[in-house]
Amino acid sequence: MRRSPRSTRPAHPVPLRLMHWIGVYAMGCMMFSGWTIYNASPSLPFVFPHWTALGGWLGGALAWHLGAMWLLMLDGLAYIVYGLATGHFRRHLRLSSPPDFARDLGAALRFRLAHRLGHYNAVQRTLYAGVVAVVVLQVLAGLAIWKPVQLQWLVDLFGQYPVARHIHLALMLAIASFVVVHVSLVAIHPRTLKSMLASVPMESEEQP
Repeated sequence: MRRSPRSTRPAHPVPLRLMHWIGVYAMGCMMFSGWTIYNASPSLPFVFPHWTALGGWLGGALAWHLGAMWLLMLDGLAYIVYGLATGHFRRHLRLSSPPDFARDLGAALRFRLAHRLGHYNAVQRTLYAGVVAVVVLQVLAGLAIWKPVQLQWLVDLFGQYPVARHIHLALMLAIASFVVVHVSLVAIHPRTLKSMLASVPMESEEQP
């Protein structure tokens, strides 16, 4: 099958690409340093391998975690402003109807889902909108366990400190699962990686 004809507009504008990679770096730092923090006082019958953890020790991991948290929050705020101001959320992250999602999910499971640069299918829109919501909840849960006295009202919303800590861990695992799926899809369509590194033209939504 031939690829769809392309326009002169980039599939992903420079600001979006920049915020994407800043977010990847910040989230990676938070995830790996978070594993070190968890290992210092595990609440479940497992720990993360030492070689995957960041920070070396609890104090170092906390410094990495909090520094990356502020970077992620600034990047997230910039993304929200950009998404609202440019219509990115309206055009690309609007939720699809259940029939559209079922159709695209079935095509994806059969490895028959077409991917056109600069356009988001129903599965992508659902996953991206979902991970944005998860990251917001993750930050709120993190704030609750970071400042439980000052933010007691937030701790109460999550069902007290131990519950908030487990929610924070569960959301981190959900984000890690999204990363695995995302990387797998990039492996299937490697040209999408190039479009996040350079100004690759957007493909037409119409099939040739």
